[in-house]
Amino acid sequence: MLQIISRLIDSNSSQLKKTDKPLEKIKELRKTVTKLSFDDMRKRIDEMRSELANLSMKIPESDKLSIKKIDRIKSLPEKEREIQSKLYEFMPEVYAFVDEIFFRKVGFRYHDVQLRAAIILAQGQRLVELFTGEGKTMTFQLPTILYSLVGRGAHLVTVNDYLSRRDGEYAGHIASELGLTVGIINSDVSYKFVPDHEIEKYFSEERLRSREELKSIEVSKMSGVNLMQVTKKEAYSCDITYGTNNEFGFDYLRDNMAWDLENLCQRELYYCLIDEADSILIDEARTPLIISGIPSDAEEEKYIKFAKAASVLQENEDYKVDHKGGGRAVVLTEEGIKKVEAILGIDNLWRDYSSAYHMEKALQAKALFHRDEHYIVKNGEVLIVDEFTGRILHGRRYSEGLHQAIEAKEGVKIQPESRTYATITFQNYFRLYKILCGGSGTIMTEGEEFYKIYGLESISIPTNKPVIRIDYPDRIYKNQESKFKAVIDEIKEKHSVGQPVLVGTTSVEKSEIISKLLDKEGIPHEVLNAKYHEQEAKIIERAGVKGAVTVATNMAGRGADIVIGGGKRGDEAWKEVAQLGGLHVIGTERHEARRIDNQLRGRTGRQGEPGSSRFYVALDDTIMKILGGEIIARLMSFVRISDDTPIENRLISKQIEIAQKKIENLNFDARKRIVEYDDVMNQHREIFYARRKNFLLRFELAEEKVMEENKVMVLSMPQYTDKRKEYEPKIQESKRQIKNAIRNIFYEVFDHKLKNKELERGDEKIKRSIQNFLNLVPEELMCRILNLSKTSLELELINKFKSFKNKEDRNEFWDEILDSCINFKFEEFGDDLYRLTKILLLQSMDNMWVEHLETMKDIKEGVILQQYAQKDPLIEYKNKAYVVFQEFLQKVN
Repeated sequence: MLQIISRLIDSNSSQLKKTDKPLEKIKELRKTVTKLSFDDMRKRIDEMRSELANLSMKIPESDKLSIKKIDRIKSLPEKEREIQSKLYEFMPEVYAFVDEIFFRKVGFRYHDVQLRAAIILAQGQRLVELFTGEGKTMTFQLPTILYSLVGRGAHLVTVNDYLSRRDGEYAGHIASELGLTVGIINSDVSYKFVPDHEIEKYFSEERLRSREELKSIEVSKMSGVNLMQVTKKEAYSCDITYGTNNEFGFDYLRDNMAWDLENLCQRELYYCLIDEADSILIDEARTPLIISGIPSDAEEEKYIKFAKAASVLQENEDYKVDHKGGGRAVVLTEEGIKKVEAILGIDNLWRDYSSAYHMEKALQAKALFHRDEHYIVKNGEVLIVDEFTGRILHGRRYSEGLHQAIEAKEGVKIQPESRTYATITFQNYFRLYKILCGGSGTIMTEGEEFYKIYGLESISIPTNKPVIRIDYPDRIYKNQESKFKAVIDEIKEKHSVGQPVLVGTTSVEKSEIISKLLDKEGIPHEVLNAKYHEQEAKIIERAGVKGAVTVATNMAGRGADIVIGGGKRGDEAWKEVAQLGGLHVIGTERHEARRIDNQLRGRTGRQGEPGSSRFYVALDDTIMKILGGEIIARLMSFVRISDDTPIENRLISKQIEIAQKKIENLNFDARKRIVEYDDVMNQHREIFYARRKNFLLRFELAEEKVMEENKVMVLSMPQYTDKRKEYEPKIQESKRQIKNAIRNIFYEVFDHKLKNKELERGDEKIKRSIQNFLNLVPEELMCRILNLSKTSLELELINKFKSFKNKEDRNEFWDEILDSCINFKFEEFGDDLYRLTKILLLQSMDNMWVEHLETMKDIKEGVILQQYAQKDPLIEYKNKAYVVFQEFLQKVN
């Protein structure tokens, strides 16, 4: 074990050592760069872009489709490595340019630790741990600007719309001086950065005055003054694009559902840097992205029936929750099974899959998902609460029937399960990028997962100034009530001398409890629940002001810089609060992930500032149940320790960390399992999306038709009119083939349903025959062909039928009508016939894909029960998936 730790430390040290030479080179270049104008820098950047463009041209277009995942443990292809080598060659110069622009426009230069982190990120396939307050926003601009020079798109991913808008605008002020464009993707609107000298060109004088009033460029002052609304496609066409993980992922899925090339938004998925990488790649990785549509039928009665059965069950007697396994599993006892069977009036709960499935969901809803903790009920709707941020996830629903089971438990209207049109996990989405990197203040604890799932190395960067924050030992209390009382007492003590306090909670419910207790004590405070990112970021920036008390969920205001005193570092207000001990952080509960605790601690003691932190724990906290808190509680009762007396024992604190590691491993296994299942689906997705995209490309751009029997699959007119004559014969031939194919379809139906029938006699039989034909050809179209009104059509046709001597006369008449209708529509559609053919074919393919996703979902739900037969569900899933996918491909072919 010591050898492994030693190797990790050596690896980290060697990675940092390798940054020495590039760092010195950047510093040397400062002397030269200070003499250059922005125009000189832009000219040099253009030369670099030209060289890189020549290298990119050598890469086949088929390799830029971003459909297959990248194995980062293996090396990239040789031509991609050539581009990276050239970038690394340009890196010191580019970084020196950005450093100089920051100095001229913002007033300070990059610290050595920021440059070291950026040098490591320039290598690609790396994550860096930069402690909170070290300036990640600035640091991440360096490698993003560097990779944007390749011209294949550089994406920077943030955790919410506000941060992408704020950081994107901030980056625009720097990147625009090098002639680079910056786009921003938000959930409701997209933007493009407009440089100061162009504001007057695009906006009103009022906007120009607003920009002039801001004067300095500070990240906290970014308010959208330089942002212009554009289409999503325009934002993606920029050299650098900021956005959230959700938007990037959903846009990828939407692009693979598009019916026209012009509707595609994203370019190649080439370079991606993820801010708060632990939050996005780990915390959110258990929830796949799903685009859903037409709902399928939900078995409402069954959900209600099983919810009632579950409601009378008692923990430990009828079912057991595996608290020591992280509280993720619940199973019925023998007594519980008998009780459920008696309530439902069945002799064997496991006899049919449906009963077992609904009972499992009802039991999970009762035992594992709690109101006001995992979800809230508002206006008759069950809304999920994000356990890591505490915010409500509007529009998101639990999958596989769990949401319906919770709705049945709460007695609200059960919404039907939606049909999935497209889905992908974050793991598989981010594995599509050629170059992936990122960082956070808490990376190293999850280094193993980052490497095994994403193929990313993790490197810890030392702080710019030594951390002098005091982390006090945990205080452990017997129950929640005594714990919260102690928290309030400490807040009162700190508040009485003016020391600012930030209280971190694990849920909205807990933050509201603290708020009510503070109200009782008459202590003014702010409550932040990660609902309104922009307002909360601005409020939490003031959390370091003298006398401030701020209560927040652990992730509220993430990305905001808290400066003690509320002004600038080193001013009088800063000095006054520093003498009081700086910002004091109180954690009201240990989170199941050490990273979240470290993030909370990292809110104080930034950049060598004074600060302190302490966590309060109750023996009935979730983490203590896993550790075995009831044993310690019995011990406290035995030795007659009062509820208000805390235990301060570093051994117990150490045991809590061990419990956290245990849960982290369980969560890692759960996420790994999700990836293993989605890897199967990902193979299907890669093949289908590749075929669909190739079909779309060939249909719109191909110079030759592709035929299978008498079905024309692909052909389009070239986009360039000067080539029209060259392709005219092929165009005419394709039109003829499409017309013949459509005619054949109509005549097959006509021959099957009408042609061979005997000639009708009598008004009623004639009317039925006419109606059968009108099912094939619309009535309005028939009226136009025969130049008749709707009221006279039936009478004219009846009279015509009566004049027929035999069925051949009738068939000849129908043939003429059918042929006239088809020719009429061909003339009406004109060149749009190609588009209609393409849409119908794509629609058919997409419908088959939706059916396949539904089938795979059913298989996944079914194989879980295979574990009771001592079989590995994953192996069973793979075997069944292979057979189903072969059938799917045959249909598509």
